[in-house]
Amino acid sequence: MKFKPGAQTALLIHFTAILAAAAEAADFPARSFSAGGGGVAGYTFTRYVLEAGTESGGEIQSAQTMDRFDYGGFLFFDANYGELAVLVQGGSSGYGETMEAKAGDSWGTVSSGTGAGAEMSLGFSFLGKYPVQIAEKMRLFPLLGLEYRVALREWRQPEGGITYDRTEGRLPEDRDKDGNSYSLAAWNSLRIAIGAGLDYALTGPWYVRGELLFGFRLPTGYENGVLEMTKRQFGAPDPKLTGLTGGPAVKVALGYHFL
Repeated sequence: MKFKPGAQTALLIHFTAILAAAAEAADFPARSFSAGGGGVAGYTFTRYVLEAGTESGGEIQSAQTMDRFDYGGFLFFDANYGELAVLVQGGSSGYGETMEAKAGDSWGTVSSGTGAGAEMSLGFSFLGKYPVQIAEKMRLFPLLGLEYRVALREWRQPEGGITYDRTEGRLPEDRDKDGNSYSLAAWNSLRIAIGAGLDYALTGPWYVRGELLFGFRLPTGYENGVLEMTKRQFGAPDPKLTGLTGGPAVKVALGYHFL
């Protein structure tokens, strides 16, 4: 098939226009390195049950519920397909605990109570992402990764009791199976995070980023220590801890592209 000179020129102009339009549309996501900072707000819940059978034939069941409002700030670095972030987060919570024991065929309550607490942590996260442009100024991306939290503060106040800082190990509840005080590192935690984010271009290299994440926390050193304590204190050879700690978080940040 042959084209006339005028038709060739028209085709070339049309093809060039398509490339220019594609380049303009791809301008926002092609800037693959950026950094920024913002705030985060979220909710964390704990629902777990510890169950154990004793060597004497009895049974023990301990349940805990906790609801915490989280808040903080973070800085991030983005490399298009991955996001690194540093987070400082605090939280205020309310909790309830109940322990029951079974002797023979009857159950009895050993202890029950409620209280309030607070914590602060330093978090480091790496999230993989895959950006997809959905409009000239917007791109959407799924997120999946890990976050490690370093405990900076842990305290509780049982209802009707004194406020105590868990870094000081004042109460028997903060002793391990050997009678030693736990260090603050016993409340460090690893989380699996999944969610999605959206970038919106503002002007020049500036953009706004929003993320919605759900995190699942793995057992802490303190919770594993409770299992060991149960073995020794109650003569329970194989205690089980089941349940879930996690919750959603919303992050909003201002970002800047480096060209």
